[in-house]
Amino acid sequence: MKNFRLLLAFAALVALAGCGKPQEASKPPVPKIRVGYTNTTSFTGLFVAKERGFFSRHGLDVELVPLALNSIIPSALAGSSLEIGGTTPSVFLQAVEGGIDMVEVAGGAVNDVNVPNGGVVAATGSAIHGPKDFEGKRVGVPGLGAYMHILFVRWLSEKGVDLKKVSFVEVPLAQSSDILRSGNVDAMLAGEPFFGRILEAGTGHLVSPYLTEMPDGLFAIYYASRRDWAQRNADTLQKFRAALAEAADYIAKNPAEARRILGRATHLPPAVAEKSVLPTLRLAVPASDMDYWAATLVSQNVLKGRPDAAKLMLQ
Repeated sequence: MKNFRLLLAFAALVALAGCGKPQEASKPPVPKIRVGYTNTTSFTGLFVAKERGFFSRHGLDVELVPLALNSIIPSALAGSSLEIGGTTPSVFLQAVEGGIDMVEVAGGAVNDVNVPNGGVVAATGSAIHGPKDFEGKRVGVPGLGAYMHILFVRWLSEKGVDLKKVSFVEVPLAQSSDILRSGNVDAMLAGEPFFGRILEAGTGHLVSPYLTEMPDGLFAIYYASRRDWAQRNADTLQKFRAALAEAADYIAKNPAEARRILGRATHLPPAVAEKSVLPTLRLAVPASDMDYWAATLVSQNVLKGRPDAAKLMLQ
């Protein structure tokens, strides 16, 4: 009996100790998402949102995952190595037709015809100066079937070039200057920051800023995710878009600091980063943009059929 009374007293002390201080309500876990990107200025908004803490401010834990080629982002999404990836529209549509159930969840960089930030450059000393000169030549592209490649093929076709006589080789952007200098390709398609570096170093000369002849406002980047993940994480995606919107506003008001952030993210020398062309960013993708890309890909026999854009957009 004595032992029993001791046990009761001990239990009472434990209960009183627990009541002395209210327990803190457990906080919901911060969603962690991995976002894939390639090392170009198109992802300046992503870099700014991360470094300036906009993702954290909106309750997200974001890990940025660099990838050498844009064309591998869909497979990384399919394999759950990423939750979100910044794909070019052409890569996105090809992956969907190939069986990866993805949706576009936010827009990114768009083509701005008033701000040349890429084009085709030929090796210094080569005889390539116009569209017809690419016949019989090897052209390096930062992703077969990606943004720059598809639009370059369209440009060549519109200039009357025999596309069967042009060879394309996939080259990571980070290696574009070295590959061009080595003579392994005759020309390179390059975007910033590598476009400017090639010209500044004298590795190549500008043949055409052909992107300025493409539609103004055409999207270069769609942020995409697997459909099932997007449907389960609508609140996370809303926060992701809000952080990107905040980053776009910050870039517009603080271009010098945005360039410094871009330089750190892409490992550019400060002098080069200061001259980098910042992208034009838009979050809302109209169905007409996806329709344009689909029509272009069908005309090049890259896609077999045109998808229903409305079913591929989750905004």
